[in-house]
Amino acid sequence: MNISVQNRRPAGMSEAEWQTRCDLAALYRLVAHFRMTDLIFTHISARVPGPEHHFLINQYGLLFHEMRASDLVKIDMEGRVVDQSGQQSRLVNAAGFTIHSAVHAARPEINCVVHTHTAAGIAVSAQKHGLLPISQHAMMFYGHLAYHDYEGIALDLSERERLVRDLGPHQAMILRNHGLLVAGRSIPEAFVLIYYLERACQAQIQAMAGGAELIFPPEEVCRHTAAQFQAQRDKEVEYLAWNAALRLIENDQPDYRS
Repeated sequence: MNISVQNRRPAGMSEAEWQTRCDLAALYRLVAHFRMTDLIFTHISARVPGPEHHFLINQYGLLFHEMRASDLVKIDMEGRVVDQSGQQSRLVNAAGFTIHSAVHAARPEINCVVHTHTAAGIAVSAQKHGLLPISQHAMMFYGHLAYHDYEGIALDLSERERLVRDLGPHQAMILRNHGLLVAGRSIPEAFVLIYYLERACQAQIQAMAGGAELIFPPEEVCRHTAAQFQAQRDKEVEYLAWNAALRLIENDQPDYRS
């Protein structure tokens, strides 16, 4: 169910870390493919397998569509680069560290965090009512979506406590006046969560732009639909979507595994 690991793994790096790097680089490419990027200013992270509590994040300055496994920077929960590959001089987005370290430190079951600044995500984040249950995509998050108020660019490490408090037990959150965040137990799950949350926001903005009266399904239907989505996720259906999505980048952009 994962990307096959090529014989480009650096000496001294575990197979598990290299596989995570390849999967995470693929996720960066897919986020770019689906036009969810904001130049160099958003970030995706993945926990490195092992007891060290390290995670991988993008090198600041690279575009998502050019990300490779070897470009990802391994840091600890204090923001220190811990790679053995001469990456100490590579920059990491400070706001990205604040957001991602907060989730990884507080939620050990979470292995991948995605944060985006899309037009639709920002637009919904600025609407007082938040995400409305007006589409099947949105109902995936019904009763399972958190909100975090805007505090400025996330450079203050004290914000981590409030961000984690607001996220609570959920795996998706709208950052008010800012964008979207999802937290997956796996990289494939994180991909499906951000894809659906983004599509839900797109549908809402377009539906409201039409000016017609909106239809809201009954609450029991919304809760039933959310439970149906959860049952699918429990069966790891996201891996089917992930493997299908990988075919979008495997033929033309296989260098993400380098």
